[in-house]
Amino acid sequence: MNPIASRMGQETRLPPVTSWLSWAGLTAALSIAVGIYWDISWHESIGRDTFWTPAHLLVQFGALLAGTVAAGVIFRTTFASTSPVRSSSVNVLGFRGPLGAFVFAWGALAMLTSAPFDNWWHEAYGLDVKIISPPHLLLALGIAGINWGAILLAVAEMNRSEDARRGRLQWMVMVLGGLSLLQLMTVKLEYMNRVLLHSAIAYLVISIGTLLILEGLARATGYRWARTAVTGVYSLIVVLMLWILPVFPAQPKLGPVYQSITHMVPLPLPILLIVPAFALDLLAPLVGEPRDWSKLSRVVFGVLAGVLVVLPFVLWLNVGLTFIKACLLASPALFLGLDLGLDIFLKQGRNPWDKWLQAAFTGVIFLAILIAVEWPFATFLMTPAARHWFLAPNDFPYFAPPTSPSVRHIFISWEASPFEFWRNIALAFAISLVSARIGITFGNWLSRLKR
Repeated sequence: MNPIASRMGQETRLPPVTSWLSWAGLTAALSIAVGIYWDISWHESIGRDTFWTPAHLLVQFGALLAGTVAAGVIFRTTFASTSPVRSSSVNVLGFRGPLGAFVFAWGALAMLTSAPFDNWWHEAYGLDVKIISPPHLLLALGIAGINWGAILLAVAEMNRSEDARRGRLQWMVMVLGGLSLLQLMTVKLEYMNRVLLHSAIAYLVISIGTLLILEGLARATGYRWARTAVTGVYSLIVVLMLWILPVFPAQPKLGPVYQSITHMVPLPLPILLIVPAFALDLLAPLVGEPRDWSKLSRVVFGVLAGVLVVLPFVLWLNVGLTFIKACLLASPALFLGLDLGLDIFLKQGRNPWDKWLQAAFTGVIFLAILIAVEWPFATFLMTPAARHWFLAPNDFPYFAPPTSPSVRHIFISWEASPFEFWRNIALAFAISLVSARIGITFGNWLSRLKR
């Protein structure tokens, strides 16, 4: 038998150990995602309770499961020379195992450490209602380690697989991507309150890291609708929890109590990330790699640039932006549209567009469409017409006073002046571009990962 073909067959054949490890990763990530959402709702409905609440136990189950299976695979690969995973493992400090298993184990350790740290923090500094605190950040890093460890495991398996098995692993990677996106958006919840969705700070925070996940996994899986699938998983979980949690009764155990609570308070509706994600998936085959852009795709890009030219003037009419500032904001997109138009009609040759220009296209289109759909939807959510159970705008935490903007259904302005607003909008586009650029590089690396 040809030794080269034999070796290729061994690399392609999927070790059963890593197969169940990937499924364990998906189980851990899903239990943690549901548990964290449930725990935040518990804090808003009942208050901080004992460590042994069902939500806490579900989260810690995910951490224990991840840590146990990762440690088992690493020790077996290190000390058993006959381990089927050894040929596709990496060496870390003398231990051997799949790269994802090491990330998995680190995340589990961080999560388990955050639990006593959080208890000590509350005993030392009292109760808090904030998501961002040192023990919560350690917890978030641990969850990220488990999510991305599971993604690395599944991607490595996918890249060693073919046909139907590869297709199943593509979906596993996209589901795990949706769970990672859910965790990222959960960390940002304090800045995504619907009262802030007419402030630039919300879109600046949303832009951080979002396209890193979407672009990275779109390139890693090669799936036609990967961005839509990832954002769809995020949206589906949030909507299901929004509808399911209020079925269960709850009463506050801490004070002061400003709201009459009779059931679990769900978190808000998901941000409409699925709309710009779908737009990017729709444009992807037309756009392709920058060096392959056709005349038709340049026309599409020119039209979208034209939309970005018009958008500042629409905002000028609605938020008090001066005409001069609107012109300055529109000028880059106008210049780009004219440049592409001249290229089409004069038939001049172009140098290949580098990844930064591809990231610019992705980042600008994604954020522009997100603002265009989320801004009016937030306006709708403030109206009486939106106050239905499937939108849950009237469910507020027990500690929200009647004077709270959320309770009064009014927007607040984070920025003190128009200059600060447009500065933050500009930063949001810049961060979106950089996130997309990192996602492109990360996705290309993931597409080659086999260990």
